[in-house]
Amino acid sequence: MTAHEPLKFAYWVPNVSGGLVTSAIEQRTDWGYDYNKRLARLAEDNGFEYALSQVRYIASYGAAYQHESTSFSLALLLATERLKAIAAVHPGLWQPGVLAKLVATADHLSGGRAAVNVVSGWFKDEFTKLGEPWLEHDERYRRSEEFIRVLREIWTSDHAEFNGDFYRLHDFDLKPKPLDVPGRPHPEIFQGGNSTAARRNGGRVSDWYFSNGKDYDGFTEQVDEVNGYAVDAGRAGAVRFGLNAFLIARDSEREARETLREIIAKADVDAVEGFRSAVQQAGASTGDKRGMWADSSFDDLVQYNDGFRSQLIGTPEQIADRAIEYKRRGANLLLLGFLHYHEEVEYFGHHVIPIIREKEAEQAAREDPLVAAR
Repeated sequence: MTAHEPLKFAYWVPNVSGGLVTSAIEQRTDWGYDYNKRLARLAEDNGFEYALSQVRYIASYGAAYQHESTSFSLALLLATERLKAIAAVHPGLWQPGVLAKLVATADHLSGGRAAVNVVSGWFKDEFTKLGEPWLEHDERYRRSEEFIRVLREIWTSDHAEFNGDFYRLHDFDLKPKPLDVPGRPHPEIFQGGNSTAARRNGGRVSDWYFSNGKDYDGFTEQVDEVNGYAVDAGRAGAVRFGLNAFLIARDSEREARETLREIIAKADVDAVEGFRSAVQQAGASTGDKRGMWADSSFDDLVQYNDGFRSQLIGTPEQIADRAIEYKRRGANLLLLGFLHYHEEVEYFGHHVIPIIREKEAEQAAREDPLVAAR
């Protein structure tokens, strides 16, 4: 993506109960299909290109109910015309050949709009309560790297071969292959994290790297490191970057800040502390202590992907300025969560995206006089 390509927008699909913040504040959202079908249509009509379906397998930390991510994503694809759906999936709970087949079918049914987000997992109970082995942190990411390589091999080769420590293929031929869509060799593969192992995977094998919520410097540091791994792997310029943010856009900064204050003041302390204990143990298990959520505060974890840290909170103009700065630092996509999805997705599309597009055009004109002359 060049600097002149527009910033893309995705939203977290609320297919998990409890909303996007672990708080007793009112959240006019719902995890059911009818609500989400309407939301998907609103999103694609208001400037969103992607929807990311979450993955939880058991009740945990405020999320009592969960719709499975791949089936829910397919339902959203069939309910829309342009929106791309990204299904979060866990290696270790999926066999990659089976997933490759499912995604290829979803791709055909949707006209080439299926994608996956490969998540290595932080919640031990989701594996052990299903009788599956729990690997240590770096081993989980090593398995994820093989998982991604296997998906790509199956989708692009007529005689797929792979010989790894976790997965093996011999003369495997998937038919039909995913659709031939201009601009992508196969369904897009997203992957995130914060640890060194996650960043290394991002550079080596992923199409997209998702960052948890970060301030400017934290995001820049991740982009630089992941790009360094991509260069080492002979993939310079191959990785695109998404940044997580919880968006609070209001007519005044005071109103937006008051909403954030109320979210934190009404936090479910027991649920946040339980989540904090689980995820920070996982982060601390890395050799260099750089795992996900390793330095997150209680307030950060009220939004469980550190979405407040990106500070997309304020008036449409203020949010647009921050979005443009993140784009300048390497963001290709903003992955957004909201308190009241239907209303706020529409507000964002009507009031924030137009300002972002104006600022992108102004920036492009400053950098390229030919653009201004058109």
